[in-house]
Amino acid sequence: MTPLPERAGRRCHNALNPLHSTLYFGSHLGGHLAPYGIDDATACYLAARAAPLGAVGAGAVTATFYNFNHTLIARFVPEVWEYASPDTVLAARLRAVDATLRDLLGAETLASPEVAEAAELALRAAEGCSRPGRPLYAGNAELPVPEPAHLALWHAATLLREHRGDVHIAMLQQVGLDPLEALVTHTATGRGMAPKWVLGTRGYSEKDWESARSRLMERELLDEQGELTADGAALRTELEEETDRLDARPYEHLGAERVARLTELGRGLSAAVTEAGAFPQGLFGKG
Repeated sequence: MTPLPERAGRRCHNALNPLHSTLYFGSHLGGHLAPYGIDDATACYLAARAAPLGAVGAGAVTATFYNFNHTLIARFVPEVWEYASPDTVLAARLRAVDATLRDLLGAETLASPEVAEAAELALRAAEGCSRPGRPLYAGNAELPVPEPAHLALWHAATLLREHRGDVHIAMLQQVGLDPLEALVTHTATGRGMAPKWVLGTRGYSEKDWESARSRLMERELLDEQGELTADGAALRTELEEETDRLDARPYEHLGAERVARLTELGRGLSAAVTEAGAFPQGLFGKG
């Protein structure tokens, strides 16, 4: 078997992850949960992403999501399960995924051979995932693979996203970055969410953000301009490389040639949803 090129798994993940994320930036998730009385955007996100875990409390959601303020989560969890059970939320989530992807890609693309091929490859990669130590992946892995192909692709992209995310959290703890420090350093790379989006969605204040920056400056990971120092950049590199190592099995299972093909297909579909307006302007970057 041909060895995987360096960072091939990360590139494949990055190509597919936007397909997973589209659900949380459109209107359909809220529209499908509103009839049950779940009409706050944060409540919709928390319910939809946590539902595979069952009717868990705020502590479990804080632990598995990592970078949300626990106070924000506790405003909605576990009360959200009084409005709709996890099974009800999961059914609404899948209907919302279908509507979202139809809006962004159109029926012709969804029925294309490329989407079917991407779904087949992504599901094959997910066969290489493992449950121990990966709670969000494990919860989603218990769900049946939906039909048609575009829903199966979203499901597989979600499995791969949560599998990587679970081990990424372990590595954040390993390198000593608390939830907000992780967000600040990710934003400083230019690839994370812009500060206004972090503060608007994760439940932190500007004072919290500045406190995290101060802690990072004390550790000489961030400079006074909010840029990563050499040590800070090295830490982020170490973090991503160790995450790659712990997330390698799905892509090793798929094999180098099929990983390259899945990456190609994922990039094309992700570019299409982005061009269709799946994500708001200014979502990513340092500004």
